[in-house]
Amino acid sequence: MPVKKSSREMVIGNLLLAVNRLEKCKEFSLLMPEVRVNVVYAMQGARTGKDVAAIDGRITVVNGYPHASGMPQWGASDHMARLILEARKYNPLINAGINFKCDKKVIRVVKRYAREKKLPYGWIDRTKEPPEASDIDGMSIPWKVKYLVEQGGRVPVLFYEGDGWGKEPLFFALGEDAQGVVNMAMEIARIFKLEYAGK
Repeated sequence: MPVKKSSREMVIGNLLLAVNRLEKCKEFSLLMPEVRVNVVYAMQGARTGKDVAAIDGRITVVNGYPHASGMPQWGASDHMARLILEARKYNPLINAGINFKCDKKVIRVVKRYAREKKLPYGWIDRTKEPPEASDIDGMSIPWKVKYLVEQGGRVPVLFYEGDGWGKEPLFFALGEDAQGVVNMAMEIARIFKLEYAGK
């Protein structure tokens, strides 16, 4: 009789498969932000960042391809893990996320992609972030997620953070599992390459 996998094993396995696929997608290197990329996946009932798996050391570019610096580890992400945990308060189906580069060209591609796929889309105007959110550790992400929900009535699957003081603008894709969000990011990267690479 087969051994039933635990939730933790399933999360790590799904995350590994997702990152292995991402490492073969050369086009995604075009969407690599300066802060690098991470893919996160939270187990059911996750309460803290230690219940969220991510790539230790993040994902960078090596020889023109995305490359994971380390293996999936529990608690390997802080910002992305907190984002998933906060988004779950509004939508319990959100378990995973990935970040990628944001600029005017990427915004055009993602906005059209979301419209064609009928996916919820949004953006965060960081100039509206109050001091009580930006100045107090741990308060920024709750404000951001609440802002997104107030703008669109729900947590969008695709959204970006605009410019902030000393902060790189970033896109985020959220979904039910790591493979799903990575597939979305790779589709966007391939469209971006077709439309803008070399221009």
